[in-house]
Parts: sequence; C-alpha cells; structure tokens
Amino acid sequence: MRERTLERVRKLLAKAERTDNEHERATFMAAASALMAKHGIDSLPPAGTRQAPGDRIVTLPNPWSREKARLVSLVAQAVRCRPLLIGRGEAGGQRVHVFGFAADLERADLLATSLLLQMASGLARVRVPGDVTAVRAYRRSWLLGFTDEVYRLLRVAESQAEEASTGAALVLADRRAEVERVVAAHYPNIRVSVPRTSGTGYRDGVAAGRRADLGRTGMTTDTAPELTPGR
Repeated sequence: MRERTLERVRKLLAKAERTDNEHERATFMAAASALMAKHGIDSLPPAGTRQAPGDRIVTLPNPWSREKARLVSLVAQAVRCRPLLIGRGEAGGQRVHVFGFAADLERADLLATSLLLQMASGLARVRVPGDVTAVRAYRRSWLLGFTDEVYRLLRVAESQAEEASTGAALVLADRRAEVERVVAAHYPNIRVSVPRTSGTGYRDGVAAGRRADLGRTGMTTDTAPELTPGR
C-alpha cells in the first residue's frame, strides 16, 4: 500500500480512537475501510496486463486457533484472495494458505493482523450472561459472530469500491480466474466445511464485529493473552 494512503488510514483511525462518540467512531472506521477498498481497485493493472498471483502461509497459534484461522480466511476472501485451511503446523495451531495478487495479500495482512487483536480484546471484555452454563461454547460462538460481521462489512466496502470503478469487473474476473488456476495446481481436491454455532454468544459477537476498526495497521499475529482457554 502506498505510504500516503497508509498515512491517511492511520489519521482516520487515530480520530476514531480519540472520540467517545460511537457515531463519530463508526464514521471514521467506515472511511478507513472504504479507503483501503478503493486502494485495492486503484492498484489494478490495465486490462490485459499479466501478473502472477503470489501466496503465503499463515500459522495461527492456540488457543482458539481454528476460530482465528477462520477470521484470517474470511478477511482474505473479502479482499479478493483465496484462502485454504491446510491443517496444523509442527508446533500446533492452524495453518491458512492464502493465494492472491500482491496488493490484495498486503491488504489481507494489514486487516487480519489488526482484527485478530481486536477480536482478542473484545473477547476479554465479554461478560457471559449468568444463565449461560456452556461458557466455552458461548465464547466460541461470540468469536464466530464477530468474524462473520467483519466479513460482511468488508464485503460491503469492497463491493461499493468495485461498483464505483469503470471497467474493473472484467479485470477482477480475470484475476479471480488466475488465482483459482494457481490454487487448483496446488490443491486439486478441495473440501468445504462450515462451522456450527450455538448459544447467544454469536449475536453478541456480531454486535462487536459491527464496531470493529476495519483499517487499523501495525499489529502482529502473536497470540493475545486474552485468548486463553476457559477465560
């Protein structure tokens, strides 16, 4: 991402972090995510230009490694990358193999590293309702709800940026096809799975995801201490 664009995103997020007004915070967050989506469209090459997709493998440590891997996967998918869950690494934790073009891989990395920590801090603030007996199931459904809402909001921003661009649809279709060809060469047999949710934690996680800062940068993917089992 161009440094000038990154600086604009940082300034918007600084304003969001300083205000106590939820409406103002939501406005700054929406502007930051829209700016990142626009950057994704502006970085597209002219139609007919040949580029090769790249890839990277992300390892998400325990605890909650599957839920964190799902967040990384859906964030990558939202910004036009192709993620695949490829099982556990040598040290445990889940691995996600992400394919995409350079600008989209960069955006996926910036967003996912930020949102992993936002999800951790959100989970740390969760107060499980007194009538909930399956606490871990509640927390897991909260994490899934957070992830699904973040994905929905990112897709809205991406779709709006695509619709505002003349001629982007053909280029994007060609790039999707190119990414899929690379994925098929690596993994000819792909199996799809859908996580199950339970409890009211999902609804509360959705609400938290709606408030997420979709453009914060500069985070790392180290396990946050708040994401510990049974907390």
